[in-house]
Amino acid sequence: MKSKINTDYKIFWLGQAVSQLGSSMTSLALTFWSYQQTNSAMAVSFMSFCNYLPYILVSIFWGAFIDRSSKKKILIISDTIAAVCTISILFSLFRGSLALTQIYVVNAVIGFMNAFQSPAAAVVTGQLITDGNYEKASGLNSFSSNLIMVTAPVLSGTLVGFFGVRLVLALDLLTFTFCMITLFLVKPRENPGRSKAHHTHAGRKNREHIEFLKKEPGILYLMLSLALINFFSRLTYENILNPMILARSGGNAGVFGLVNSMMGAGGIIGGIIVASGKKTKSPYKMIYLSAGISFLLGDFTMGAGRNVFAWSAAGIFASLPIPFIMAGQNALLYRTVPENIQGRIFAIRNGIQYSTVPIGLLLGGYLADYVFEPFMASDYTAAVFLQNIVGKGAGSGMAVMFLCTGLLGALSSVLGYKNRSVRNLTSST
Repeated sequence: MKSKINTDYKIFWLGQAVSQLGSSMTSLALTFWSYQQTNSAMAVSFMSFCNYLPYILVSIFWGAFIDRSSKKKILIISDTIAAVCTISILFSLFRGSLALTQIYVVNAVIGFMNAFQSPAAAVVTGQLITDGNYEKASGLNSFSSNLIMVTAPVLSGTLVGFFGVRLVLALDLLTFTFCMITLFLVKPRENPGRSKAHHTHAGRKNREHIEFLKKEPGILYLMLSLALINFFSRLTYENILNPMILARSGGNAGVFGLVNSMMGAGGIIGGIIVASGKKTKSPYKMIYLSAGISFLLGDFTMGAGRNVFAWSAAGIFASLPIPFIMAGQNALLYRTVPENIQGRIFAIRNGIQYSTVPIGLLLGGYLADYVFEPFMASDYTAAVFLQNIVGKGAGSGMAVMFLCTGLLGALSSVLGYKNRSVRNLTSST
């Protein structure tokens, strides 16, 4: 019999998706505003840095608090604080006193709260999926995330262009209100591990997640391998993809938009396939085979491609497998990790897997500007050989970087697939 996602989870997912849309539109609107004020890419990059840094640092140390607390209350409080931050920016805009410093502080506060919100939402998801088909729920999340990736820039850009940033912020507050309504409607289980013994054995309970990771080293290896995969992904796709497309297309904004849309479309298709599929018997295969396909087909095609058709195909090849990676990981975690320590494990997961993001973002730009682009403009034998594969001119160095991440990312996927501790997780679920 084909399993279905229950109503409570659908309500929760819808509220989170609508809230994510509002947050994404606000982030983009503030990016537009900041760039207009400063004409500085560094100023915009620092906005992301301020958001990531507290998220990574807090995620590692506050998992126990999440496990002890009501997940529903954490979600309500964290979302409310984010809404207060939005109100503060909206108020400053009306007064004409908004400054970049305030945006940096707000992003840091939101990043701090996301460190609580994200693992709490992950635990609630596991609690609301009563049939154990976590892949289906993960596919639904991937579908909404990629749909937002496609629609948020269009909606935000249109609204900012015609009505200004303030309307986008006001709509964000409306999405917050809708999210709050859905949170009050759902009833997740609360704190199964909390009891009178909690106070007596607090020290032992605070070490439960450490003892669990020692007992199940495959979970830690899974996190570390995906952190490495994230690093190679951030080195190119979320860093130099847009500059490379613009450089190789002669600054064609239409090509730039189409390639990014195709990446979003690939993720949407992948999310639909995962959401409509059955439970997988081998989640680790789903993770690493999908990652390998994404790197081999996506990165190599993106690097070797020299026109919009090849780049669009590469975008689909790269993004379509991503929902499968997320679904496989979530299936392993939900089926392996006891519910009373899921908050800590998901928090550690976020801290480890996203720790490589800032490094990849900073290193990718440096390698493109100071290593690969100058190298491909030289007459070295290796450069001449690579020109036969990726072509010449501006952007060719970044194209070679895609070839490198395709190879290294695929190799990382093979190493993860061969890890015996990760493979043993399947037999224990």
